[in-house]
Amino acid sequence: MTEAPVPSADELRRRCGENLAALETRIAAVCQRAGRGVGEVTLIGVTKYVGADLTRTLVECGCRELAESRPQQVWDKAAALADLAPRWHLVGHLQRNKVRRTLPVVSLVHTLDSLRLLTAIEAEAAVAGRPCDVLVEVNLTADPERSGCPEAEVPALVAAAAAASHVRLRGLMGMASHPDSAAADARRDFARLREMRDRLAHDVPPEMLRELSMGMSGDFVEAILEGSTMVRIGSALFEGLR
Repeated sequence: MTEAPVPSADELRRRCGENLAALETRIAAVCQRAGRGVGEVTLIGVTKYVGADLTRTLVECGCRELAESRPQQVWDKAAALADLAPRWHLVGHLQRNKVRRTLPVVSLVHTLDSLRLLTAIEAEAAVAGRPCDVLVEVNLTADPERSGCPEAEVPALVAAAAAASHVRLRGLMGMASHPDSAAADARRDFARLREMRDRLAHDVPPEMLRELSMGMSGDFVEAILEGSTMVRIGSALFEGLR
């Protein structure tokens, strides 16, 4: 079998730009359907399955908000793309022993899930003299193996983060209960997270719960319809490029 030719750099850039433009068009259409402004939703490109070169191409095409699941990948890619200065998000679990090296690199940690991690982030941010912006990750399932703070513990974690001196709470993050949920099921999960945010917003300043990070390649439409302000898109951005 003859292998397909390797695309040139120009061809990769063209395809990547087309994918990005198509996603931006879809997001704009969903925002219009929801009666929201397109500027209310930030597209974050999740680059965990591609290398630094293709990540660089994505940034050059105009996607300046990037995310990784593993701290090590954030460190490496942030160094490789330092000349482009994209904004990095951590969307995977952050171990306490990796907080010190991660905080200077990321603009937002989406995965604050425990008081122990909050304490570690607060301590490191205080030493660095630089506040750390975070989202509380909520486990929308009853499965303790899934990441995120259990729903019953979220109010206490939100209150503690809101009271911290060197941590700036910005909102909540969550994923649909099942990766392959039907659209209606995913939408119900996202609605629950929005409703939780709205209840908690009575007890903290509004800017502390402004963001809702929810929705990925397969369910960002439902997430936007339920109020997402940040969608984390990976595979749809790189379709046909890997």
